[in-house]
Order: sequence, then structure tokens, then C-alpha cells
Amino acid sequence: MLDILLFGALPYVAMVLFLVVSVRRYRYEPFSFSSLSSQFLETRRLFWGSVPFHVGILAVFFGHLAGFLFPRELVLWNRVPVRLLVFEVTGLAFALLVLFGLSGLLWRRLTTSRLRVNTSPADLLVHAMLFFQVLTGLDIALRLRWGSTWFAEALAPYLRSIFLFQPDVARMAEMPLSVKLHVVGAFFFFAAFSYTRLVHILVAPVPYLWRPLQVAIWNRARPQNPAA
Repeated sequence: MLDILLFGALPYVAMVLFLVVSVRRYRYEPFSFSSLSSQFLETRRLFWGSVPFHVGILAVFFGHLAGFLFPRELVLWNRVPVRLLVFEVTGLAFALLVLFGLSGLLWRRLTTSRLRVNTSPADLLVHAMLFFQVLTGLDIALRLRWGSTWFAEALAPYLRSIFLFQPDVARMAEMPLSVKLHVVGAFFFFAAFSYTRLVHILVAPVPYLWRPLQVAIWNRARPQNPAA
């Protein structure tokens, strides 16, 4: 019964909350779709947390996405031991980069008085959930070797079964505990996603890449000597 709840029902609860809350928030609270940047409160240590975290999380995300969208191609790629080893080591390195950046961001938030005042319970929840995902992912990578291959062969079919509305609960019931924790943590993360500042990811300023250049109009005479 617990497996049915966690791997059969929870994915759909998470998806409904993700979609409904995101749309509602965008329509009725559009100005809340923001990361609420804290750069003006503290900027010196922001770089060493934000950049490693974002680079690492993007690489890990697209690695998971590749295993989900192209499982057969990934398995064929991994049949060559050297390529499998490179893929695994690269994924582990990016996961450690996420852990380093996330630790730096949390340390910055806890040790900077102005940031502590502006830290909400939702911010701490986001950090806790991300830490949980990173640590369980690292545990899988270190103890259950060659995860990219068995992810494509065993876990990707379960994820596809969710979108086909035929969740293969029996497949997940056979998974090791660390894998179950990682998957359940991902579902809870998506369920809470739209309630946090992470929602700004959904409105990334991609149109800036092709929109026309903005024209700046001065309403007063510009000084002749810029240094004056």
C-alpha cells in the first residue's frame, strides 16, 4: 500500500500542484515570479555559491533528461567501458559541484545578518530538499555503480509509465532504498516547487535573445564632459 501511495499516487499529486499552483500564481501574483535576488544584500560570497550550484545543477538535470529521453542510445554509449567511466565520473563531478555551491549558498545565508533577516521558512525548505536530493544522489552514485546504465534500463521505464497513466509501481518496489528515497524526494520537490522562489525558472528571460534593442531616451541634456 505504501508503494502504491508513493509511486502510484504521489507523482500525480506533485504534477497537479506543480501545474495548478504555477498557473494560479502567475495569473494572480505575477510579481511573485521572482528569485528575489539577494545580491544587493551580500555580493562577495554569492559568486562562489551561485555559479557552481547553477552550473552543476544544469549539468545534472540534462544528464537525467538524456537518460529519460534517449535510454537506448545511452545504453549503447555506455557499452564502451571508457565512455561509461567518463560519463560516470563527469556526472559525479557535477553532483559534487552542486553540493559545493549549495553549501556555500546556505553558509552565506546563515552567516550574513542581513540575509538571515530576509530568509523565509520556504527558503530553508528549498535548501533542505535540495540537500536531500544531492546527498541521496551521491549515495546512489557511490554505492550503486554505473547508475547511468541502470537508470536508462530500469528507472526511465517507470518514469515513462507515469506519463502514460499506468505507473509501474512493481518496478519501483524492487529498487534499493536509496533510489526510492531519491525518487520520492523528487516528487515532494516538484510538489513544493511552485510555492517557492524557484518558480522563477519557469519564466526565464529567453525572449531577451531575440527581442529588438531597447531605445534609451534622455529627458535632460547629457553632460558634455562625462567625468564632470
